[in-house]
Amino acid sequence: MSHFSYRDGVLHAENLPLNALAKQFGSPLYVYSKAALTANFSAYADACKKAGRTENGDNGGALICYSVKSNSNLAVLNVLGKLGSGFDIVSGGELLRVIAAGGDPRKVIFSGVGKGRDEMRLALQHDILCFNVESIPEVHRLNEVAGEAGKRARISLRVNPNVDAKTHPYISTGLKENKFGVAYEDALACYRDAAALPNIEVVGIDCHIGSQLLDDAPLLEALDKVIELIDQLESEGIAIHHLDIGGGIGITYDDEQPVPVGDYLGRLFARVEAWRKEKYAGRAIKVMFEPGRSIVGNAGVLLTEVQYLKHGETKNFAVVDAAMNDLMRPALYEAWHGVQVVQQRQDAARTYDVVGPVCESGDWLAHSRELAIEPGDLLALMSAGAYGMTMASNYNTRGRAAEVLVDGDKAHLIRKRENPADLFALESIAG
Repeated sequence: MSHFSYRDGVLHAENLPLNALAKQFGSPLYVYSKAALTANFSAYADACKKAGRTENGDNGGALICYSVKSNSNLAVLNVLGKLGSGFDIVSGGELLRVIAAGGDPRKVIFSGVGKGRDEMRLALQHDILCFNVESIPEVHRLNEVAGEAGKRARISLRVNPNVDAKTHPYISTGLKENKFGVAYEDALACYRDAAALPNIEVVGIDCHIGSQLLDDAPLLEALDKVIELIDQLESEGIAIHHLDIGGGIGITYDDEQPVPVGDYLGRLFARVEAWRKEKYAGRAIKVMFEPGRSIVGNAGVLLTEVQYLKHGETKNFAVVDAAMNDLMRPALYEAWHGVQVVQQRQDAARTYDVVGPVCESGDWLAHSRELAIEPGDLLALMSAGAYGMTMASNYNTRGRAAEVLVDGDKAHLIRKRENPADLFALESIAG
């Protein structure tokens, strides 16, 4: 997390000390670095340019569609949209967020296994780039909705290649037992069915096998299977204009060493270009990606204040003001987040479990960390930019944290802290 570093013993986000941000905006507090967002997106954009894949190049170009579910704050979406990003959404609400942030609906792809009719109508109304369809019943529903609207819906079929991403089972999406996509063996028949529908236009193929992948071998294996399927489709007169290989590249939470984005995309583009020139010389085939965590994960931290220290016979607890409702990943996935003190101390460290005030034994943020801390100190939960605020809840009637975007020496409040009245404003007493 190069844009979060210590200066004179104080952890900074870019040029601003995190303790000053907590004093100004309160705690818990999500803090994001604009420079980190920009650098992480640029890793993808630069690799595309290096491969000669400008957005509308003669070879079809490339389009990076940021996965909105990883962090959907309007300011984050706005920064990425201005950098040229498209967006991968999984709900009608996320589409409205993209539009509110100034994003281009024509650069939106709509994924997800359970799209409702209203969501389909909304997406058609805004003329999105493509629906990533995940079942034949969904294709038929979309055909009906598009017909009622007097439109044709552009689709790609999400194909499940049965490739093991070797990641946490909760974030693996490419195996037969996962709920996502159409089985590889059934894909050809599904495409035939879709191509025959009057209000459907087949334009692409989609594949996403999971997230937090450290090695690109499973992604390239999935690519080979998708290419083989495209060849079968082309032989039947079903032309594919874009290839969406999904997202999934991991980040460093602890000591992981994920494959560099540029290396992965270099290998991927080399395979795509060799295949395209051999089989489809002169044909333009766009390549698309759906990164989320690798763009925003290490661009954010969660600040939390130590409330109490409980020293016991077998375990010590640091009770903080952030909780599982603020950062769900540890309770949900047993996920590991680095914990750093914001103001370094020279005191001897002790081993603590970092836990929150929510009334659940599962309310923990970190186990067995060596920390030199006192009540009132601030901790930073690192690598919290992805699946932090987007998974936050109001459990125990706790308001969600504020969010701040740091740009050099400026801090922008991009989401106000919720108060209790906000949480029950939509409720009423019966009778």
